[in-house]
Amino acid sequence: MHAEAHGAIFGLDAMWVAAILFVGTYAAIMTERVNRAIIALLAAGLMILTGVLDQEAAIRGIDFNTLGLLIGMMIIVAITRQSGVFQFVAIWSAKKVQARPVGIMVMLSVFTALFSALLDNVTTVLLIVPVTLLVTEELRVKPYPYLFAEILASNIGGTATLIGDPPNIMIGSAAGLSFNDFLFNLTPVILVVFVANLIPIYLLWRKDLVASDEARARVMQFNEMEAITDSKLLKQCMGVLALVIFGFIAGHSFHVAPATVALSGAALLLLIYCWPKDAEEQSKAVHHMFTEVEWVTIFFFIGLFVAVYGIEETGLIGMAAGKIVELTQGNMVVMSMTILWGSAIFSAFVDNIPFVATMLPLIKSLAPSMGGAEAIKPLWWALSLGACLGGNGTLIGASANLVVAGFAERSGHPIRFVPFLLTAFPLMLLSVAICTVYVYFRYLM
Repeated sequence: MHAEAHGAIFGLDAMWVAAILFVGTYAAIMTERVNRAIIALLAAGLMILTGVLDQEAAIRGIDFNTLGLLIGMMIIVAITRQSGVFQFVAIWSAKKVQARPVGIMVMLSVFTALFSALLDNVTTVLLIVPVTLLVTEELRVKPYPYLFAEILASNIGGTATLIGDPPNIMIGSAAGLSFNDFLFNLTPVILVVFVANLIPIYLLWRKDLVASDEARARVMQFNEMEAITDSKLLKQCMGVLALVIFGFIAGHSFHVAPATVALSGAALLLLIYCWPKDAEEQSKAVHHMFTEVEWVTIFFFIGLFVAVYGIEETGLIGMAAGKIVELTQGNMVVMSMTILWGSAIFSAFVDNIPFVATMLPLIKSLAPSMGGAEAIKPLWWALSLGACLGGNGTLIGASANLVVAGFAERSGHPIRFVPFLLTAFPLMLLSVAICTVYVYFRYLM
């Protein structure tokens, strides 16, 4: 299964080939010379062509649950958008704060964090970002600070609950932790982290968060009820959306994966939406809804999953995780901090899901020597906080970041890798520093 199983090209060790390809992929993504979807797909192809993976292994590496969830929610969002409900939410929240740009940023960030805790963070940004672009356009302010705040809020909010972020779902099932466990252990620190991130964002961009009185008056004149263009469709969409959210919350107990829930919801909503139309209109409507899916983002994910799986299969991730445990010599404080900081730095650059998947059996195997399952609980919380919050460090650190970047690019306000990194990485370190204090005083004193 690992390096020996694959005789990589030119007799080179598969682990080296995978590592070189992986580093090359990230370097190419960072230069932004070529679209990231092209780079990721090329990297995936090279992982197979150089013999690191075969095609079956590459397909195993693709997380179809994430892809299905994304595609399903993108279709649901596209149909729901036709009803005008997102404009309604945008106008309502903008008017609640007298159309002040700072107030709007806070409102949208709070909505994003809250929805991310209850839905998942990808779905949340799919709902919030189009709204944000609409309001910032009317206010004639730069959308970047808003989108930046929302990326951070989505990952911070997603950390707070069992269902907010995929690593939490994995940790919950591996360690037998319930929804309430996450709520009780992680939500308190997440509230502090959320506020601690909003303050520097405001200080950094307060000069840009200014709108003319005319622009504000324009937004205040909006009638949010007029935004609803199709109230029948709105009711249908809300019904399906409610079913989908219920499916996300209850599905876990019945072993129904989020992708199944999202794609079934999308199919149901497409049926309701197309039913009254004749064959030709139906065909047009379905075509239109499928063009609304962010296919560039989807194919970027496919390529990236294969590239990451290449370094996972050759044992590189396992080796890194093993080193962490070896270096800490079984000291609980050192180990918790190493896992917290290690997973945060790692998750900023690599999808946190394979990293967490590798860490789960490792942490579990420590239980007997550390004093049982109860004794290693701080390690689970450290892993969750590090892996989820680490996603804020770079543009490729979390799925939600890439979805926001996709929307931004489409609307002509691309988010660049390096400028994002220079602001986001220090804020991610601040979040992890707050968690360090929290984990130490709550669990390790």
